[in-house]
Amino acid sequence: MTDRSVREPERSIPVIGEYDVVVVGGGIAGAAAAIAAAREGASTCLIEKENALGGLATLGLVEVYLPLCDGQGRQVIGGLAEELLLNSIKYGPGKVPECWADKNGDIEARTKQRYRLTFNPASFIISLEERVLEAGVQLMYDTRVCNVLLKDGCIEAIIVENKSGRLALRAKNVVDASGDADVCFLAGEKTVSLDTNRRAGWFIAYVDGRVETQHLTDPLYKDPPPGARTYAGDDWKDVTALNIDSRKMTLERIDQLRQDRGYDRVYPLVLPSIPSFRMTRRLVGTFELDEADDKRFFPDAIGMTGNWRKPGPVYYIPYRCLLAVRTKNLLAAGRCISVTNSAWDITRVIPTCALTGEAAGVAAGMSARTRRLPSELDINELQGRLKEHGAIIDIPDK
Repeated sequence: MTDRSVREPERSIPVIGEYDVVVVGGGIAGAAAAIAAAREGASTCLIEKENALGGLATLGLVEVYLPLCDGQGRQVIGGLAEELLLNSIKYGPGKVPECWADKNGDIEARTKQRYRLTFNPASFIISLEERVLEAGVQLMYDTRVCNVLLKDGCIEAIIVENKSGRLALRAKNVVDASGDADVCFLAGEKTVSLDTNRRAGWFIAYVDGRVETQHLTDPLYKDPPPGARTYAGDDWKDVTALNIDSRKMTLERIDQLRQDRGYDRVYPLVLPSIPSFRMTRRLVGTFELDEADDKRFFPDAIGMTGNWRKPGPVYYIPYRCLLAVRTKNLLAAGRCISVTNSAWDITRVIPTCALTGEAAGVAAGMSARTRRLPSELDINELQGRLKEHGAIIDIPDK
């Protein structure tokens, strides 16, 4: 019988830095967490496996900054989420709806036009990187987290690999903004995975002299069409298959455009450089926010979000959704916070990821400064700091 395992020799790993806060994942949640932590005065490192920030918003070409409002004329998300919305169009193109650009805008107009916009992913990559560097964050591109070292219930060090080899970073606090709960998984936290992802891939096409964005995906809330399947985001075979199948889908759309419009000059111009997974793996914390929690207030709320799919619902997000259970100095942010499957599709989007990223970053920075564990922070103090930065904790009056 052949032994199908190999043994890696033991080795010492050089420690290349010690930080108050290490953020894993440079999507919208990770960028927000890193900026927020650095603004709290914490030495902060942001680790990103790709070579640009923004995640699906930029590298995935998902060019829509979804609403900061409840669809009934009230803004429910502020702070860094709003700051990054404005930052996304710094180098154009894109425009804030007039009724929202004016802070005293007409309420009736706001009920008809949600506070959202379309941005250019390439421009956002540049402006987001600028904002992170301006905050004093140490960026590590082309770097993947491969392990964590635990001591007394805390992450003592993050182990990474990049072109320089295997390296270690010590951290007082860690924010998992990987989108896939990678750090939570490595730390032994309970997680939930979904295998319901569909073929998808927004791409930019050249169509007879014009540039058009194609919003390409299989039906999200129905059975996959004949010949299609679903995918798990934490299985390498499925990750590979989704990439391949989505590009085949792109070619199918190109052929369809040629036939429907009668143009020969139609071809793909820019493809997403990361797979378009919606929900992969998330933390299971002490509390899971559910879609049925509409309008339910939580004393430890760190912000609110509307429902991008329909007007009306408002969800308070408890701080508990960000806290790991076993690992004392670990917080989750963005797509992998602790929510039920029904709420996952609500909280995984750009503005809510920025909201939870900011809250996790502020909490991690406060924890480092006060030498209290994230779970031991005074929630009123945390809420106060968030409000100082423009976060909206309570539903505002119309």
